[in-house]
Formats: sequence, structure tokens, C-alpha cells
Amino acid sequence: MKRDWSLGLALPLSLMVHQATLAETIELQVFPVNGPEQGCPKKVIAYQTRQPYQEGGYATDGMVSLSAIATNITLAPKEPFSATWIGTLKPQYRNCEGTAGMISIDGQDHTGPSYIRLQMVKGKAKVVLDMTGIRDANGFTSQILKRSLRRGNPRWTWGGTD
Repeated sequence: MKRDWSLGLALPLSLMVHQATLAETIELQVFPVNGPEQGCPKKVIAYQTRQPYQEGGYATDGMVSLSAIATNITLAPKEPFSATWIGTLKPQYRNCEGTAGMISIDGQDHTGPSYIRLQMVKGKAKVVLDMTGIRDANGFTSQILKRSLRRGNPRWTWGGTD
């Protein structure tokens, strides 16, 4: 037993350890502009993992598998409420003209706003993580806390107050 001095209680250690949080799988469905013959991918996969709770707020780590369809990915200049990554579409997708948005999280329909979006135009792929209109529990705009690239894939952390 470990003593939780803030409450004056003895709690089993197992109750004081955060369980590992599993990543949620987000499916972005691709919507070609002029039909499937353009050679667009059918979907792109993203992942998000909620960080352990911290008093006063929450944060979610995420990434999108952009390297599955694009190369030479870079992070665009910082914007106040969004992050953008741009890459060159791989040869098999270079003629794709279309967009993609979130349709499911862990196989369950996603009916809210798509804060992860993908645009494929003129041989380029652009992923946008956009917090515009995404509010936290207190009615504040959710914030992008971190944006980066790892192994050719966009990575981020976003969060808000609770």
C-alpha cells in the first residue's frame, strides 16, 4: 500500500498508476473530385492518444500516416489555430485531385467536425490539423500545443481546459 498524503488514505498502488492509453485509429475517407479513375487512395489513417489526465486540462497526441501516400513532407509556417504539413504525392497518386476528412474513430462513425483534413491537388498532399471551432469544456478554443515531423509523418499535440 502507498499512502496518498493529500487525502490521508492508504490506496493500493494499482489504483495510483495510470493504465496505458491505447491509440485510437482515425479513418480519413478520400473523396475524389472527378471519380475513382484518378488513382486516389481510398483512405488515409491517423492515430490519436489521450495523455493521462492532468488537473485543469487535457491533451491529445496525434499523427497521420502521410508518408503512405507522399514524400518530401515539410511543416508549413505556424498559424494561430492550425498546423499544415505539405508533401509530394507518390507517383501512383500524383494525378489524384480530392479531399479527405474524418469518417470514423475506432470503427465508430465520426459525425462531428473533421479537425484533421487532407487535400490532394496538383501533385501535392496537404494535411491540416485545424482547431477552428473546436471548443473545450469551458468554451475556449482548443489549442495546438506541439507540431512536428517524425519518420516523415506529421505529429502533434492539442488540448484544452476542463
